[in-house]
Amino acid sequence: MKSILVTGSAGFIGSALSLKLLDQGHDVVGIDNMCDYYDIDLKKARLNRHINHVNYKHYEIDIENQSSIKNVFKENNFDAVINLAAQAGVRYSIKNPHKYVETNVLGFLNILDECKNMKIKHLVYASSSSVYGLNKNTPFSTNKMTNHPVSVYAATKKSNELLAHSYSHLYDLPTTGLRFFTVYGPWDRPDMALQLFANSIINNKPIKLFNYGKHKRDFTYIDDIVEGISKVIFKPAEINNDWDPIDPVASSSSAPYRIYNIGNNAMVELEKYVSILEKELGKKTKRELLPMQSGDVEDTLADVNELIDDFDYCPNTSIEYGIKEFVSWYKSYYLNKDLI
Repeated sequence: MKSILVTGSAGFIGSALSLKLLDQGHDVVGIDNMCDYYDIDLKKARLNRHINHVNYKHYEIDIENQSSIKNVFKENNFDAVINLAAQAGVRYSIKNPHKYVETNVLGFLNILDECKNMKIKHLVYASSSSVYGLNKNTPFSTNKMTNHPVSVYAATKKSNELLAHSYSHLYDLPTTGLRFFTVYGPWDRPDMALQLFANSIINNKPIKLFNYGKHKRDFTYIDDIVEGISKVIFKPAEINNDWDPIDPVASSSSAPYRIYNIGNNAMVELEKYVSILEKELGKKTKRELLPMQSGDVEDTLADVNELIDDFDYCPNTSIEYGIKEFVSWYKSYYLNKDLI
């Protein structure tokens, strides 16, 4: 049994991970500020799945509050820390960049600092496929450049990776960053594509497809993401003894630092995504084809070879199964709330 801190524990990924770790017999301490960026009732419903578990303890605080974070680390003895807390949403980051820097950069710095102070054995943190930015060389490899983000959200995630490396180098803190690729499934956010599309179909409204519906995404099912995180937690990043500073690879270092992609390693066209959703909902609706949005990348596809090599793991849930499971949850949750 290990003691693990999960920040963002009422979030889409954080809640699912908390449940898995509790099922595995670990003690979980969760942090979430329960912000109202989206429906707070959904966050409460997620949290209610595990808040009363005998091995779960919850703190409702902001990670950008340095003194609060210090207290959490002083009151507990963590074996590992999983930072999933963040201000989410690409579009909102363009409108409110300061909030993203406060939470995603300063908040993450507070987590790093306490991991250093308390000599945490492993810090795992959420990065994002959005860091690949203008890069069109797919599949995206962790050893390719990520120097051209196209949103403030992406820039904050790249900043996390840079800060993590500096702490790994300076303080020998093992850190592993996970670049998630278009996570979807039951309990996802209302501002994410699947819920937006489902709402449009149910309410007989046209679905807005940006980039004129030509986007392709590496959709990755929530259970695959959680399984990937759980495999990484107990294998702390190590120094790459073969790392060459003259010809450096980006995914490892002379410090205990690693970066991995977690994606399904398959591009799916948005039209196929919508068609499967329509089939599961038993309804069709019109499409509204619109130009590409600011902050978006055109296509995403994860190279997961390093994940396979180091953890013998590769996400493989089919889009058909994933959407079927989402629709089952969507109907159950929103029908109970009389929102459909």
